[in-house]
Order: sequence, then C-alpha cells, then structure tokens
Amino acid sequence: MPTSEANNRVELVFSLFDANGNGVLDPGDFELMGRRVVEAVPEADDSAKSRMLQAFQGYWDTLRTELDADGDGQVSPEEFNAIVLDPQRFDVTVDEFAEALATLGDPDGDGYVERPHFVALMTAIGFQRPNIEALFDAFEPVHGDRIPVVTWADGIRDYYRPEKSGIPGDHLVTDATR
Repeated sequence: MPTSEANNRVELVFSLFDANGNGVLDPGDFELMGRRVVEAVPEADDSAKSRMLQAFQGYWDTLRTELDADGDGQVSPEEFNAIVLDPQRFDVTVDEFAEALATLGDPDGDGYVERPHFVALMTAIGFQRPNIEALFDAFEPVHGDRIPVVTWADGIRDYYRPEKSGIPGDHLVTDATR
C-alpha cells in the first residue's frame, strides 16, 4: 500500500514532468526536460549528456507503454498514478534515470556530486531551491560539500518506492514546492 508521502512524491513528479504545462505527459515534455537538465551542467561530457537524454526518452517510452491505458499517446495524472501502485513496472526505468542523473552531476568523475551541480540539476527539473538545499543536506554531505553519486542515485530510487516514508526525498514535497 503506497504511503501518503509516496503519493505526494508522484504528484509532484507529474507536475514537474509536465514541462509544457498542458496537464498531460507527452513526448515533448521529456525532450524539453531533457534539454534543460543536460544544459544545467555544461561541463559534463557528451556521453553523460547522451545517457541522460536517453534516460528521459526511456522514461517516456516506459510511461507510454505501461501507463497510456487509452492509447492516446499521452499520460494523464490518473494513468501516471499507476507508478505508485505497481512500481515493478517502472523499476528498470527508474534505475537508469537515477544512474544517468547522478552521473551527470559528477562531471569530473570523482564519484561525488558537488552542491552547485546538484542544485543546478534539481533546479532544471523544477524543484524549489529551499527544498533542493534541504534534500542535499539530508544526504549528509561529506568533505568539500558533496555527496557520493551512489547516495543520490539510491535517493532517487527511494523516491519512487511506494512503501517508503521519512526518506530524504520527502524534503522535495513540503509546502514550499506546491
């Protein structure tokens, strides 16, 4: 059974991924969001940028295949909520998205995401600055104000788990983001 926090997280993700604001998710949303995200870390190498764009495309392809119940080429909020109810349909996609995003945030390849890159990427997705900062701090930054890539990737995976509550990602769904 999904927690109320999980439902709130999915609701927020839908609103952010609806990049063109038309009330449904469609391929253009993922193209637009992908461009915004890869532009947020210009010093990232081309392979990391390409992987991120492919992850956004994969995210859309999975949504369309798994959740577009009426076959109209769009995913409504109601269709999207199926992610929370049946995450196994989406785990592989979330894994690739998590790895691609966290890796993009580590342009020097040292295994750590520095706060400025984290903030830039999360801002490009559409999260609010106070919530981004609270999330970064919840990941318990280490020397040099940075977090391990694996910590962020695992945090993204947790964000999509329906049974999870009290996780760092819940900082993104406070009233400041609504």
